[in-house]
Amino acid sequence: MNKLNNKVAIITGSARGLGKAIAERYAALGANIVINYSRDKTSADEVLSNISAMGVKVIAVQADVSKVADIEHLFAEAKKAFGKIDIVVANAGIEMVETPVTDFTEEQFDRLFSINTKGSYFTMQQAAKNVEDNGRIIYIASSTTAFPVPGMAVYGGSKTTPRYLVNVLAQEIGHRGVTVNSIIPFAVDHSGIFADPNSYPELRKSLLESCPMGRLAEVEDVANAAEFFASDLSSFINGQHLLVNGGANQ
Repeated sequence: MNKLNNKVAIITGSARGLGKAIAERYAALGANIVINYSRDKTSADEVLSNISAMGVKVIAVQADVSKVADIEHLFAEAKKAFGKIDIVVANAGIEMVETPVTDFTEEQFDRLFSINTKGSYFTMQQAAKNVEDNGRIIYIASSTTAFPVPGMAVYGGSKTTPRYLVNVLAQEIGHRGVTVNSIIPFAVDHSGIFADPNSYPELRKSLLESCPMGRLAEVEDVANAAEFFASDLSSFINGQHLLVNGGANQ
């Protein structure tokens, strides 16, 4: 098993879904955790309790990643509590599906890009400024960045831009031994828009048909990849984008 003893990890958007799964995985491997949430304090407190029971140190910090000052506050609180930061996972994001190009609004566009794009950019900027040498920066993208899907122009576009930043940042700080990579998950069951198993039945059917393994991803599939990128096993893997999609063609 990989060990993350005495490492400090920030995972944005970790009150539920993928962020929660990654935070709890890192805690199980011995890392001290900084939970981040925007509004859902009840869920954040639940994750805080779960991780505290694992015997590691954990704090929860409210911060809206669409606001640069909040991101700076998140990193400052992490440094104040633990004195260092070793791993940063830029995970916070929102989804929008089944919205044709002719239908999305300026408000929808601005909201998705403020969280998914701006939030990820400035989270990775703060990570670059604060992460320890030989640290890890991980961006959680989306398979829509690799396979265009009708109805997801704004969502996929907002998740694509930070992938470019991953490549640039990997070159700019690689000399410090810091790796910067992205995980590109397929649609995740029991999370996000598919938290309700009855939601978006036509989209679910289409996605299932596109995957030779006959299922959607699970949060643990993504946590597995996040574990790998946080560990010493990935110390010479930099500026890469790992598809976690079961061989799906969309």
